[in-house]
Amino acid sequence: MRLIPIVLCFTFSLLGCSANSQPELRPLLAAIGQRLDLAHSVAVHKWDNALAVEAPAREQQVLQQVHAAAHDYGLTPERATVFFADQIEANKMIQYGLIDSWTALGKRPPEQPRDLADELRPRLDMLQSTLLYELGRLDRLPLQDCPRKRADALASYANDPLRHMALVRATAHVCAPHSS
Repeated sequence: MRLIPIVLCFTFSLLGCSANSQPELRPLLAAIGQRLDLAHSVAVHKWDNALAVEAPAREQQVLQQVHAAAHDYGLTPERATVFFADQIEANKMIQYGLIDSWTALGKRPPEQPRDLADELRPRLDMLQSTLLYELGRLDRLPLQDCPRKRADALASYANDPLRHMALVRATAHVCAPHSS
């Protein structure tokens, strides 16, 4: 819990270009966007190492961590786990889309690969805390007409179809009924 103030400062510093509407959703969408941004580097790693996008053991590990930490953020384990399964699926959408386009081109964009274990996963783990915190915060707000607000926010948040669909997938259960 000591990392929450640091994580929040980092999240809010990146909100400048976020959705202009729906301020209730903005911090959560910013964190989701940060996690989706890392999908590009993860896809590069998987491309370079001929790894499958699917990583069932890692996904299960993440979902178990989220399940165990849920109460620390005022969430039920079920709510946190469903939400995080959506994050994993959205991330894979980005990876599949990128790898498909690179396959069609016969190469990936020239860039320095980033280390999955020592750089990317620690950043993903830090974002896990931010995402759970922001979901818990959102769940405590009196958010009227959440599905419409979600759609409005997403419409102004992504400028390419793959990212938009990944954001739709990542927020699939944000407005679902829940109990804390």
